[in-house]
Amino acid sequence: MSAAGDNSPTRAQVAPLGAGRYRFMVCVVLVALAVLVGRIVDLHVIDRLFLQGQGDARTLRVETIDAHRGMVTSRHGEPLAISTPVVSLWANPQELPVDDIQRMMLARALGMDLAELNARIERYAEHEFMYLRRRMTPLDAQPILDMRLPGVYAQHEYKRYYPSGEVTAQLVGVTNIDDKGQEGVELAYNGFLAGQPGKRRVLKDRKGRLVRDLHLIKEAKPGGNLALSIDLRLQYMAYRELKAAVDENNADGGTLVMMDVKTGEVLAMANLPSYNPNNRAELDANGLRNQAITDAFEPGSVMKPLAMSAALETPKFSPETVIDTSPGWMRVDNFTIRDFRNYGELSMAGILLHSSNIGMSRVVLQLEEDAVWNRYHALGLGQTPGTGFPGETTGSLPTPYDWSDSKRASMSYGYGVAVSALQLASAYTAIANEGKRMPPSLLKLSSPPEGQQVMAPQVADDLLHMLEAIVQPSAGGSRAVVPGYRVAGKTGTVRKVTQAGYQQTAYRSLFAGIAPVSDPRIVTVVMVDNAKNGDYYGGLVAAPVFGRVVGKALRLLDVLPDKKEAVE
Repeated sequence: MSAAGDNSPTRAQVAPLGAGRYRFMVCVVLVALAVLVGRIVDLHVIDRLFLQGQGDARTLRVETIDAHRGMVTSRHGEPLAISTPVVSLWANPQELPVDDIQRMMLARALGMDLAELNARIERYAEHEFMYLRRRMTPLDAQPILDMRLPGVYAQHEYKRYYPSGEVTAQLVGVTNIDDKGQEGVELAYNGFLAGQPGKRRVLKDRKGRLVRDLHLIKEAKPGGNLALSIDLRLQYMAYRELKAAVDENNADGGTLVMMDVKTGEVLAMANLPSYNPNNRAELDANGLRNQAITDAFEPGSVMKPLAMSAALETPKFSPETVIDTSPGWMRVDNFTIRDFRNYGELSMAGILLHSSNIGMSRVVLQLEEDAVWNRYHALGLGQTPGTGFPGETTGSLPTPYDWSDSKRASMSYGYGVAVSALQLASAYTAIANEGKRMPPSLLKLSSPPEGQQVMAPQVADDLLHMLEAIVQPSAGGSRAVVPGYRVAGKTGTVRKVTQAGYQQTAYRSLFAGIAPVSDPRIVTVVMVDNAKNGDYYGGLVAAPVFGRVVGKALRLLDVLPDKKEAVE
């Protein structure tokens, strides 16, 4: 029993207050639970797509899978251009260590000094990507990756390598640092060689490191392999002999083209100056051009057999027709045309043998005005060769409109018209192939093309034997003689042309020939540019290159000797 005056509350008096607190707390919990459920619904239902997209944007990446670039090979499958795997190191400047010791280790591994590395990092400080070093071999890149420095990553790529180096540089061409064709066949067939890159979806962490490879979006399609028409044995030999001649004669450069008479395939194509496509540190821009296809020049006397073919097609002329070239000079339209000396009366074969400008002029001036133009055009001059090579020249063949007699005469002996070495070689296939000209091909052919009949077979045969008389021990083409084989050809010497006109002391030396005569297999054109060691005539400078190259080529191609004294 409580004492009188005791005012302390009883259990019954405080119970209602305790019950209210309980109900209040229950309500608070229910409200919080409702908010939490609402938030969960909001995140997983209402904002699900938005939030998932934000998350994917931070972790999911679509990466490109590089396609392996196809090989370029010779006709026998030897590699001329191949792609090898390399590693490019890149970095996120914002993640790189700031410690000088770690940066010094990275700089040394990259082959640079610390100041250079710091300057590069500072330049890209606001970016999340910069290359440290591109196209390293996996062996060189691995020690840097093993350092496990934050912010340093690897990117796997391919680098183009050219096993034959400068020997095929202008023909094969090069790719840039991104493995895209920039010159030559690499550029002409870039789409075919490059293939199609693939794509894959990957999961990465916030530092860009690969967590998981999720799935393949598109499979990479490797590029196709391209077989060129050249025979690498002949190519090496042609380049070596041409280089020796350029060095021996202190020339500015040279070009050699060898074609298969029956198919039009280019078996060798050499140019000087050249360059090493595997080391472009000291690249000479002049060496980039494939002069055999892209450069046109006045060919001089090597055009005389082609012009004469037009005359032999008419009833006015035959191989026995005699032309009086006395007195060794003539005036045409106030221009004087001269021979080396007065040759007197010459047969058509004699005109070619002595390379008589007077004889050719008098023959051509008896033909229709457009006769020579029509023949040159049918032989492919003044038109693109159709190889698809970047920058191939059409040469120059002026239209026969209101031509003067002097213009017609000069074109008959190779002035006033410009051709490339490839065009000239293709034109000579008509003489070697019974009057049928073969279009040139830089690719290996599965079957020979049809060709174009541009002169009568008898005319081609007559010309072939006329040209054989030039390549004899006592004739102007004596240095082109090939032991054991019958050879036909024509020399040419022409003044170089600049913006100031014809040069008095600069010449191009040429020889165009066919072998063997009994069953022609190859046509070869040699041009040596501006020989400066005294001799500059085609018979003295270019013909010896032809003789050495063709002699070795015939043996490499297993062509049987056809000289009687060689087989008896």
